[in-house]
Amino acid sequence: MAGLIIAPRARIFHGHEWVYATEIKKSFGNPQPGDVISLKDFRDRPLGSAIYNPLSQIVARRFSRRRQDLDLDFFTRRIRQAIEARERAGIDPCLCRLVWSESDGIPGLIVDRYGAHLSIQTLTLAMDLRKDLIRDALLALLSPTSIVLRNDSPFRKAEGMEPGIEMLHGSNPGSFVVRSNELDFEIDLFDGQKTGLYLDQLESHAEIARLAPGKRVLDCFTNQGGFALACAKAGAAKVTAIDVSAGACQAARHNAALNGLEVEVLEHNVFDFLKHAKPEYDLIILDPPSFTRNKKTLMDAMRGYKEIHLRSLKLLDKSGVLSTFCCSHHASRELFLENLADASVDAKKSLRLIAEHRQRADHPILITLPETGYLKGFTVEVIATR
Repeated sequence: MAGLIIAPRARIFHGHEWVYATEIKKSFGNPQPGDVISLKDFRDRPLGSAIYNPLSQIVARRFSRRRQDLDLDFFTRRIRQAIEARERAGIDPCLCRLVWSESDGIPGLIVDRYGAHLSIQTLTLAMDLRKDLIRDALLALLSPTSIVLRNDSPFRKAEGMEPGIEMLHGSNPGSFVVRSNELDFEIDLFDGQKTGLYLDQLESHAEIARLAPGKRVLDCFTNQGGFALACAKAGAAKVTAIDVSAGACQAARHNAALNGLEVEVLEHNVFDFLKHAKPEYDLIILDPPSFTRNKKTLMDAMRGYKEIHLRSLKLLDKSGVLSTFCCSHHASRELFLENLADASVDAKKSLRLIAEHRQRADHPILITLPETGYLKGFTVEVIATR
């Protein structure tokens, strides 16, 4: 088997699963893009098996610490283990992320289950070349009605692949309804801009909804209404949802009607809305899309977070609650919390931490691969200082 010899002090010796070009001492056996390769240290000792793509900044991604091939047996075994892990965690296996890339030992494969339908992504070349094997393993384990290959992620470009959406099994299911937290959501796995349901935030929706009864709620970056609907269902006095996307607003209104809930949905730029809004809210939720996809723009992103934190805090009086989220792994928990603290100083508001949030357990985190832990959130309460 062709492979790579890894230079000393590479991060893989500290438990990380990725190998960058600068960490390679030399290659042997003429490995080709998408191949399974062996990894060895500088003393020729085996480090395991990895997938290889010299077109990517991440040249190799280890998926096993022993010699292993990516055959049907491998995919069937690893996907079965991922399903069993969700079941042990108490996650509904019929509405969850069944496979989360490196966290489940299958780098670049994402599998989301919505009842009888699956949406998958192959974000590495090795997985893309083996999508038929992945399909066969999923059919054997789950017997889904359809499998949508939702490869419209910009991350595919880093692997030299083009985006696209196609059916891997069955026919286009069109739009259909799924139920979570006693709410119905209409989703479209094939034609929708997004699926309509962020699986990683389902737990946070429920956590924030418990704070909403009797409150005047502002849900910023509502997407298709996840937090807004949960708060309205929980008995909020009034719920206002904001999003710059007309399609997202239309979907949020549709989902509100589907559940018989009253939510005011406004198509507006959140930054501008917060700047001119009146201080008439008790609970403000900030769940924006990632402001950065790389380290180069991290500080620009943090300025954006600081701005929405500051403007939101100025709208809250004593006992007001702010719940804020960040979904970029480049921004650490500590950096994001520091950003919120800095905004509180500028807003002359003292904040008490009342809850901390992270991605749901169907998006497991490898402690030696910090990139798998991307979502962090804090809920704080404004307290009196005099």
